Amino acid sequence: MRYVTNLPYTTKEEEHVTIPMSDGVRLSAHIWRPTSSDQEPVPAVLEYIPYRKRDLTAVRDSIHHPYLAGHGYACVRVDLRGTGDSEGVLRDEYLEREQADAEEVLAWLTEQPWCDGGTGMMGISWGAFAALQVAARQPPGLKAIAIASFTDDRHADDMHYMGGALLSDNLAEAGTMFAYGTCPPDPAVVGDRWREMWQERLEHTEPWVLQWLRHQRRDDYWRHASVCEDYQSVRCPVLASSGWADGYSNAVTRLLGHLDVPRKGLIGPWSHKFPHLGEPGPAIGYLQELVRWWDHWLKGVDNGVMDGPMLQTWMQDSVPPSTAYEERPGRWVGEPEWPSPHIRQAVHPLTRHTIGPPREPTDEGDVPDGDALTVQSPLSVGQFAGKWASYNAPPDLPYDQREEDGGSLVFDTEPLTEQVEILGSPTVELDLSVSEPVAMVAARLSDVSPDGSATRVSYGILNLTRRDSAESPESLEPGRRYRATVPLNGVAQAFPPGHRIRLSLSTSYWPLAWPAPKPALLSVHEHSSTLTLPVRPVEEPDEVPASPFGEPEGTPPLATNQVTPPEERWEVKRDLIGYHSELDIVKDRGTVRFEDINLEAGRRAHERYTAVADDFTSVSGESTWTMWFQRDDWDVRVVTHTQLTCDETDFFVDATLDAYEADRRVFSRTWNEKVPRDLL
Repeated sequence: MRYVTNLPYTTKEEEHVTIPMSDGVRLSAHIWRPTSSDQEPVPAVLEYIPYRKRDLTAVRDSIHHPYLAGHGYACVRVDLRGTGDSEGVLRDEYLEREQADAEEVLAWLTEQPWCDGGTGMMGISWGAFAALQVAARQPPGLKAIAIASFTDDRHADDMHYMGGALLSDNLAEAGTMFAYGTCPPDPAVVGDRWREMWQERLEHTEPWVLQWLRHQRRDDYWRHASVCEDYQSVRCPVLASSGWADGYSNAVTRLLGHLDVPRKGLIGPWSHKFPHLGEPGPAIGYLQELVRWWDHWLKGVDNGVMDGPMLQTWMQDSVPPSTAYEERPGRWVGEPEWPSPHIRQAVHPLTRHTIGPPREPTDEGDVPDGDALTVQSPLSVGQFAGKWASYNAPPDLPYDQREEDGGSLVFDTEPLTEQVEILGSPTVELDLSVSEPVAMVAARLSDVSPDGSATRVSYGILNLTRRDSAESPESLEPGRRYRATVPLNGVAQAFPPGHRIRLSLSTSYWPLAWPAPKPALLSVHEHSSTLTLPVRPVEEPDEVPASPFGEPEGTPPLATNQVTPPEERWEVKRDLIGYHSELDIVKDRGTVRFEDINLEAGRRAHERYTAVADDFTSVSGESTWTMWFQRDDWDVRVVTHTQLTCDETDFFVDATLDAYEADRRVFSRTWNEKVPRDLL
């Protein structure tokens, strides 16, 4: 990244500004803005997240907010209610109170003498969720948003559930927020009230995984704040981005296809990162794109920002399987609209372990009734699946799929005679039966090289009890034939000549997804089961320059010192005496010293997923977080632990929350809860 210090505007910084809410709670904001805005007001851009602006996101914030401020914007970074230095308690994600607070923050901004009355919202992940959800509420003065790594559908396409199957990230992310939501504010900011504010958070927090498990169907809980319920509610321009290695690779194209406002889409090879910090690379000059976006929609500059294709995306070349990549080879391609007129849906019948050539539309009505192919997968299928949403640290992408394929039903094409490129979401339609009333299927699409190594390209999961409805699931009648469609995550991928395209089907995918109560035998009928690939013909023009974006740039990051080293671990362990298997993940940032505020802070996350043999009720997931802050005689620590287990009828949540001042425990609480399984 190129760090820039010579910007069009000199800026000033206000590190802690309180913004009053209508119920008396005060939120804490960090503001960067042009010095000249005291006399010449400018538009304001809000980022609104719960991840502690004063310390834990301070380095990242220092790269892009001063950069945007130096281009003529008041950049406002606000800690959500109950997080960082804001008052109150954060009880769950995306609540009505959270969104109402955001509207009040925007209204407050428009009233400031340095703001010209125009506002925008930006962010990644939670910040992007917030911007999209608030945009759907149409607050006055919100003129545009720029969002990265988000969803418009909280149930079908988020870290909670996938195809009605429970994701392990439901536990992992609940553990993250269990820790973040119980950390204290900084007494250097809030004064002597810090302990009272901390105690309020500790006393009124429960593990969010409980709430998320209580809603296993698509109900009003998930419909709330899911913009897909009413796309027309979004009335301002939207710049949407994500990465193919991210869990949120699907919402960009859905917004492009359903919104009726000026919109642009951008999808790179990235994990869960802003595009200017994108990993795997190439990262791009995203902040320059944001300046152009805000200049046009907040300042009325006629700069051609809406020219060119609606969607720009990275067409990924073939790579060997690896859990991490520095760069993904490929090229930028553009689509004039979405759905794209360039893309053809190629329907391939599945025959005996073979992906057949595309079926002509005239053949659709004359499909023979084929034999049934069967699979009952061991719990070991999924140990090389990687993370639902890659963060690229520790290395968390899927590894070689050959070992996974040993417990799967596998279909291959013949070696390709020419390059095949796909762009969009593949789908698998299955004519199937199962041996149990509750069962799941995981479908994986892989690029198989001539040496046999298999790189996963995309995947999808379906709880078969949700095959017709996520709102009203129905148990399966063993032996009865059903049709079920499994959508796979969107992707842009090139398969070179000599390679094969592989579809793998399994009845477990642990620990990425929680298994069904019992092992199930899946029967798939050939000929009447199909794989549909969104083929982008190679001869189609790319419609973008070879290098459409500038070099990543930002302002110099905040100076910090690494006091204790970070640690990363991702280990698969198997005990062949007791048949115990384990995935052990450590993400430890070490202790970092923030020199400007004389603070040392650290965080360590430890996830552990275990199972015994093929006992589907033996699976267990654990998330343990430790977060600590120290300055002079202020020495505090929060330790959270959440364990999720099950039997055939229930989930069991055992959780603890402990808070310490120095070595003295000042708060402790334990939860032991049971949540019935609902066809899951």
